[in-house]
Amino acid sequence: MTLTLTIAQSIIADALDAGRQHGFKPLTVVVLDAGGHVTAAARQDGASNNRFEIAHGKAYGALALGMGSRAIMERAEQQAYFITAASATLGGRLIPVPGGVLVRDDGGTVLGAVGISGDSSDNDETAASTAIEAAGLSAQV
Repeated sequence: MTLTLTIAQSIIADALDAGRQHGFKPLTVVVLDAGGHVTAAARQDGASNNRFEIAHGKAYGALALGMGSRAIMERAEQQAYFITAASATLGGRLIPVPGGVLVRDDGGTVLGAVGISGDSSDNDETAASTAIEAAGLSAQV
């Protein structure tokens, strides 16, 4: 299975819907395939500037380190030098706060990642996880 455009667009729609239902601030959603390529992205009206870059960094970092960005944040708290070095190696494309969620199939294979930015990091993560699970996939935060 791969993370197709159709699945990516479904994840975006469900993430934005989750944000609306919870009363979140305007979100920006980026869906990456397993190779780190942007499959789809959307920005709600009123989302502040540079939210794409932040959402992308959350998802890209999750893929690069093989863990959700919440786990990356926890690792940063324990091993700040490692996360600083990893961020430099990735050209600054690592945002170590919740909101970057790995997408796995039923067998545990990583299909890609979803990054969301716009509200609190916890709320961004909630919207991503909700949307991934609505697509019948597993979310790894």
